[in-house]
Amino acid sequence: MSPALPDVTDETVTAWALAAAGGDSEAVDRFVRALQRDVLRYVAYLANDAQAADDLAQDTFLRALTSLHRFEGRSSARVWLLSIARRAVADRLRGAARRPRAANTPDWEDTVERAQPTGLPGFDEGVTLMHLVDSLPPDRREAFMLTQVYGLPYAEAAKVARCPVGTIRSRVSRARVNLAVMMADEPDTAHRHEPAAA
Repeated sequence: MSPALPDVTDETVTAWALAAAGGDSEAVDRFVRALQRDVLRYVAYLANDAQAADDLAQDTFLRALTSLHRFEGRSSARVWLLSIARRAVADRLRGAARRPRAANTPDWEDTVERAQPTGLPGFDEGVTLMHLVDSLPPDRREAFMLTQVYGLPYAEAAKVARCPVGTIRSRVSRARVNLAVMMADEPDTAHRHEPAAA
């Protein structure tokens, strides 16, 4: 996949998707580049399998591009694409459940770390937080990622997760409580924020 574009608005990405649906090949490239990082991180979390994340992201975009002609912009392109990503992961998990698994290698951290820049202020705290987010129950983790990491409004996150808005709000609230408790129990983050001794 091409390098990701800097952050762009949902309106812009949706406009690119609509232009791509009309046959604009440059808009296809911009649409994919704008959302590839979000899709990669989302499928890595849902599948809990970083090694499958690249394949799942490619499967998501393949599905999206082959059905792009049906996209009418009734929801944002990001919501539409993350819904497709969710179905791609569900299909993969159903397929995996039907066959024996040779080894369990949950190494999603590498995929997440490859998808974001390093050496920035707060990067280590961000990695610690993402480790803690991964330990949340799957439904809370998904709601937290959709609203707090990807920035989707609760109503759009509810569409992606296929549940009522109130359920998303409740899951995010519980995820925040869980994370606050875990952060308080995490020795590295507790020491990192203590004032230095005089």
